[in-house]
Amino acid sequence: MKAILVEKHGGPEQLVFRDHQIESPGPGRVNIKVHYAGVNFPDTLIIRGKYQFQPDLPFTPGGEVAGVVSAVGPDVTNIKVGDRVVSGTSWGGFAEEAQGFANNSYQLPEAVSFKDAAAVLMTHGTVIHALKDRAKLQSGETLAVLGAAGGVGTAAIQLGKSMGAKVIACASTDEKLAFCKELGADYLFKYTPENLKEGLKELTEGKGADVIFDAVGGAYAEPAFRGIAPMGRYLVVGFASGAVPAIPWNLPLLKSASITGVFWGSFFRNFPTENRANIDALLKMLEEGLIIPQIDEVFPLSETRYALEKIESRQVKGKVLIEI
Repeated sequence: MKAILVEKHGGPEQLVFRDHQIESPGPGRVNIKVHYAGVNFPDTLIIRGKYQFQPDLPFTPGGEVAGVVSAVGPDVTNIKVGDRVVSGTSWGGFAEEAQGFANNSYQLPEAVSFKDAAAVLMTHGTVIHALKDRAKLQSGETLAVLGAAGGVGTAAIQLGKSMGAKVIACASTDEKLAFCKELGADYLFKYTPENLKEGLKELTEGKGADVIFDAVGGAYAEPAFRGIAPMGRYLVVGFASGAVPAIPWNLPLLKSASITGVFWGSFFRNFPTENRANIDALLKMLEEGLIIPQIDEVFPLSETRYALEKIESRQVKGKVLIEI
């Protein structure tokens, strides 16, 4: 089969497109003939050797796929050959056939396409875990989303609104903000590290945001935290800016606010039952049209490097996919 290979750590330009052999699935694993694979920010880290979980070289990147099950491990009972599924792979997804985790594979409702399914598992799975399990977001609260036009950002707008929150979409350009408005954001804020604190305060009549969803990090984190409400929850989702921030520890004390980590990859491994309930709810919402994947562009497998370069350059509005 054809696959994208990382033979040495580095940027997207070092990826190799060649024949590759996939192993038979072992315990807890399933093999999937891939129709679409989702492209996410962690893929840009794993190819450089900078992700929390790192496979041995050579490996195929790609953390989520949608397709048809071609083989199952000896102990797998929830999935069978021929099932239409979306599946978390951690890596291995940018290939004609991939191996996923059985406990993070889900049968698709007939009305849900492979294309849409591949656009929601990691982004919306991260967001529903963040807002429901970690922040316990309540109807009527204010949710500020940093990097609101990206993959997890657009998911946070949609799911935040579905949970009854007032959503502040924070993005860097007027074009991105217009896109966020179409998704239902209540307030639009063109942010910089210098104006972020005051902007959040002004939009909330001096109170601050109840929940801040931050997948950006870097220079934005401290001013955003200074714009949080008393008893607020600051969700640490990622560091798309490229820098891991440091927060003065007196700020959580003075704000009576919490800093909460969100790592969906750990959640689905350690809490598979709770994660399955979240993903089943998402697929139901997708089936009923309550969430609509925002697909920016679809690339063929051979051009995976360009999909990753687009994410790294922060040109993406919504989600990028690979079509096999």
